[in-house]
This record gives sequence, C-alpha cells and structure tokens, in this order.
Amino acid sequence: MSETWASAFRIIVGIFWLYFASTKWQSVEWTRGLIQSAAADNPIPGLKEFLTNVVAPNWFAFSVAQTVAETVVAILLILGLATRWASIGGLLLAANLALVVAFEVKDPGFRWLYYLAVLVNAQVIISGAGPIALSRFKWVPAFLR
Repeated sequence: MSETWASAFRIIVGIFWLYFASTKWQSVEWTRGLIQSAAADNPIPGLKEFLTNVVAPNWFAFSVAQTVAETVVAILLILGLATRWASIGGLLLAANLALVVAFEVKDPGFRWLYYLAVLVNAQVIISGAGPIALSRFKWVPAFLR
C-alpha cells in the first residue's frame, strides 16, 4: 500500500501543476500586474533588481515560459515519466513562486502555502514514481524512466 501512495501523491502533485498551468492557457494577461508588482515588493536583494530590470519588462515571455514549464511538469508527473526530473522542475517552479509571488501575499500564514509546494515537490523527488507509472514499461525510453 505504501508504494501505491507514492504514485497517488505524484499524480496529485501533477494535477496541482496542471491546475496552475490551466489558469494561464487562455490568456497570460492577468499575470502582468502580478509580475510587475512582485518585482516592486520583493525584499530579496539582487532578486528584486533582476525582477525589476529583466522580468517585469519581459513579463509576457516569462509568463509563457512558466505556463509551458508547469504544463510539461504536470503531464510528466501525471503519466509517471521522468518523474524525478519533472519533480526537480516542479521544485524549481515552486521555489520561484515562493521567492517571488509569496511576497505579494500580506498574510504570512497564507505565504506558507507557497513554501509547502516546495516541500511537496521535494517529497516526489525522494519517493519516485511508484508502481503506477508509465516508466515501469520496458518500451519507454531510458531517458523517460
């Protein structure tokens, strides 16, 4: 039963990323204000300058890249392909949200939801794909296992 839990957890994390990606599939325009205000409100030296000078002026490209990355991570996790690599991608995406978007939230308790996403993706890296995954089949190329 504990092995099946790893698969269920991985699939749930994949659905988490699929949900966040799907919010931007129709339009990323709503992210413009969020990205620009996140740059202004970020308290981390160096990151604040990067967000202000690089990310905010190029918000569209960064938002589309985030959406594509979330979609790829979601699909790989749900199918159980390249699970650890997809989880590392999810961890990086979650760290991005925790270091950038979380500071937009004024309630520190709610901010922990972003930090929790980092831990959730780290758990998938550790636990792996589990028994319910396409990577178990021999016909799957080695780079996707």
